[in-house]
Amino acid sequence: MTKRIIVGITGASGSIYALTLIKVLALMEWQVELVMTSTGEKVLTFETGSDRQSLPENVHIHENTNLFSSLASGSYRTHGMVVIPCSMNTLGLMATGTGDHLLARAAQVTLKERRPFVVVPREMPYNIIHLENMLRLARAGATIMPASPGFYHHPQEIQDLVNHVVGRVLDQFGVDHTLFERWNGV
Repeated sequence: MTKRIIVGITGASGSIYALTLIKVLALMEWQVELVMTSTGEKVLTFETGSDRQSLPENVHIHENTNLFSSLASGSYRTHGMVVIPCSMNTLGLMATGTGDHLLARAAQVTLKERRPFVVVPREMPYNIIHLENMLRLARAGATIMPASPGFYHHPQEIQDLVNHVVGRVLDQFGVDHTLFERWNGV
């Protein structure tokens, strides 16, 4: 099977996490199956200056309105999905199994096929509805990974913090990387 992963981008702030993940996966010759909400695409451009034309060529963009996309079917094999950053709106749609767009449908397919599914919520603080939605997704098989970088690797720049979060996401898929120095004890 081709090394293929679904990356979802929503309208939450933190597009630098998604862009870094996409670039790292592209360098590792993974096929990135990208689906963005309309606000997610706008935030990506606003925060990073990147648009769909500037993404690596092994990124296949699926329109969020296209429920006939291959991502809408469990027979299309991937190594899983990550939604990074994840807005609370999209998190709610995924937690309730609703939504008439591809990103939410791809999440449901990933969960029903029992493939790794990582959600990186970026907004804070959380209210009880957000926490209950995260719990629902976790009970359904998702891994909830708030964008909370560690500091034990002595980050010097913002990109070091971003790399830590992205590296931890890659760990969930068993993808080897050197994005940060791992903790080895004292």
